[in-house]
Amino acid sequence: MTSTRERQRAAARAKLEREMAERAASAKKRRQWQVSIGAGVAVLVLVAGVVLVVSLTGDDDTATPAAEGSGAPVSCAWTEVPKEQRSPATKDVGVPPTTTPPNTGTKTMAVDTNFGKININMDLSKSPCAAESFSFLSSKKFFDGTKCHRMFPGMLQCGDPSAKGKGYRESDGSGGPSYRYANEYLPTSERPAYPAGVVALANSGPDSNGSQFFFIYQDVELSPDYTVIGKVDQAGLDVIKKATEKGHDGAFDPSPGGGHPKNDINLNTVTVS
Repeated sequence: MTSTRERQRAAARAKLEREMAERAASAKKRRQWQVSIGAGVAVLVLVAGVVLVVSLTGDDDTATPAAEGSGAPVSCAWTEVPKEQRSPATKDVGVPPTTTPPNTGTKTMAVDTNFGKININMDLSKSPCAAESFSFLSSKKFFDGTKCHRMFPGMLQCGDPSAKGKGYRESDGSGGPSYRYANEYLPTSERPAYPAGVVALANSGPDSNGSQFFFIYQDVELSPDYTVIGKVDQAGLDVIKKATEKGHDGAFDPSPGGGHPKNDINLNTVTVS
């Protein structure tokens, strides 16, 4: 008789295969437009086992990409997920205002955890819509009282509003707001693409950003498919390293890899100034 764990792993493998096929098709399309093709495709192959770590369950809604660092006014396209397509872990707090967000200067997102405070410096010239979304969600106390639900070497994933309380559930990682928005700053020309200190958005495919994000606390060579929202300072990086020093429980090994943090890493409050 097939155990529940075996069925979960089989489902995870099948999902990974589907996602990799979709990403391969997307990479092929990008090759027609990008000069630096080889590195991106090679990275995609090398990190096939990592891609799922920074993915979240959900519908791949498509929105119009915002300008990246152009200085021109940006209009953010918030795409609401139909109610019948939402995860049971969705937390509906509405959508951000449709006004044009500021796209110069910075904002600071302060994440107060049980291990200390982590300040994320968000560059509004690169990812103004992501910053606007996190400003809106934090004003609704969307993240308060949640915990980081997944860990992989060099990466810590947080932002699921349903990841709370003692222990972990199979649904952890499927939560988010009731809307999606487009990718913004993607580090296509940087190596490593995601160095230690970077904070990026998890997604379930192109332009499907929600509330989940991941801290990079060691250099990670992922394919550049994840919007960079900002960076943490050295003090914040030290907090993350302290919080993750016990490692993870291996719940997702051998495929897709990683697991739940052995330390409960709680987000007490998240505010944006």
